[in-house]
Amino acid sequence: MKRVFVLFMCLVAISACKKAAKTEAPAADAKPAPPKPVPAVLPEELAVVNGEKVTKADFETALHGLEQSAGGEVPAEKRDGVYRDVLDQMIGYKLLSQEAKKRKIEVPDSELDARLNELKGHFGSPDAFTKALEAQHMTLDQLRSQTREEMQLAKMMETEVETKVKVEEKDLKEFYEKNPDQFKKPEQVRASHILIAVKADADAKTKDAAKAKATAILKQLKGGADFAELAKKNSADEGNAKVGGDLGLFGKGQMVGEFERAAFGLQKPGDISDLVETPFGIHIIKLTEKQPEAVMTLDQVKPQLEAFLKNQKRQDLTLAFVKSLRSKGGVDVKM
Repeated sequence: MKRVFVLFMCLVAISACKKAAKTEAPAADAKPAPPKPVPAVLPEELAVVNGEKVTKADFETALHGLEQSAGGEVPAEKRDGVYRDVLDQMIGYKLLSQEAKKRKIEVPDSELDARLNELKGHFGSPDAFTKALEAQHMTLDQLRSQTREEMQLAKMMETEVETKVKVEEKDLKEFYEKNPDQFKKPEQVRASHILIAVKADADAKTKDAAKAKATAILKQLKGGADFAELAKKNSADEGNAKVGGDLGLFGKGQMVGEFERAAFGLQKPGDISDLVETPFGIHIIKLTEKQPEAVMTLDQVKPQLEAFLKNQKRQDLTLAFVKSLRSKGGVDVKM
């Protein structure tokens, strides 16, 4: 229920002033210019877009939403760049919103009511919805007005962008052939393990007892005992123990180093490792499947690739549209 500054393409980075200026690709060894420093204390008025102000209060609301999504405050060393990007996004949104109003795009009350009912449905009860509005210091009339504005903007973007987002077979093939490294499927293994938990700072007696238990289990496995059954009875990794220690498929970089080296070092399905010590304890690993590195075919990646290219075109068209509006309008940045 936060106040919305950028619609469904917000944070696509409608940073028109930076991106619109890049008419040529920089030299290979050129470094991007650092963003213009942002004042330590923000002015009350950050920009004026065709007579409409972008205020400090509005900016801080948008920034707070971004920080909540990111799970933390903007790092000091990234402050200038992030603040400039957020301001550019807000300017871009205002340009789009102004254009939608200028076009007098209609949103029937029936469509607006349906959208508001959909929003209310997310809150479980009318009371929860009312409290959410109050928490945002917003009235129902204000919400209706804001939602109508967003729907007008969405309809305009449907015309200006969505109807032009097309990806043909030749586009897919060309991208696939020019970017083979992006379609490599790295080597993966599927393995199961039995974990005898022991802390790294445990005393010698505790470590010896854990090692003795793991050694006894390994002896049983070498004698033909069922790995899954022993995992269910002995493994301290409770979630995996229930399924016989199965960890599923994983690639390099997903497990701790000692475990990864042992798992990928096994040669064929059915092979069982010696005792493997990690910060979690002592493991016994069984290889169940090994998949070598491979290049996925175009048919295998086509749905994801098509979605990627469509999104890329959507962003390019959005930025171009904002650039055109900015070139015609009056944008005065105050910081």
